Amino acid sequence: MLLGLQACYIVRLFIYYVEAGEEDENAKAILQKQYKLMSKRLWYGITWPSAILTAFFATWLLSTNFSHYMSQPWMHIKLTFVVALYVYHFMCHRMFVQLLKDKLSYSSFKLRMFNEIATVLLFAIVFLVVLKSTISWVWGVVGIVLFGVLLMLAIQAYKKIRGKNSQQ
Repeated sequence: MLLGLQACYIVRLFIYYVEAGEEDENAKAILQKQYKLMSKRLWYGITWPSAILTAFFATWLLSTNFSHYMSQPWMHIKLTFVVALYVYHFMCHRMFVQLLKDKLSYSSFKLRMFNEIATVLLFAIVFLVVLKSTISWVWGVVGIVLFGVLLMLAIQAYKKIRGKNSQQ
């Protein structure tokens, strides 16, 4: 879970870095330098260690009673979302390397959309565990998809509102 939270925050720093590029040259240089430093500290000091510790402890926990855990259908879905979260982590690493080279070429809107992927994954992972015996896992997956759609619609609305405010 910590891995997902850090992944959300690193993308926020990417967004701030990109938006700082719209400032005047002096402010741009100062802000982007600071966001690079913050990203570097977060990525190497917290995010990568969290990813490694998460993988270690998850493997350890699964190995304690592997056949029991793997006989549960919700666990297969949860592990799929966890793998997706690691794919997201590696995509963030690629963006982080681009940021360090001043070659981060995503718009702030695309980064905002990308940022919500981690939110949906974390929501899915937590709720699959909490609600595993309360509701059918099929309805859980449907709920997660609907949550993702609502989140994307909210982002689209935010973009329109922000566009109208910047024109005024």
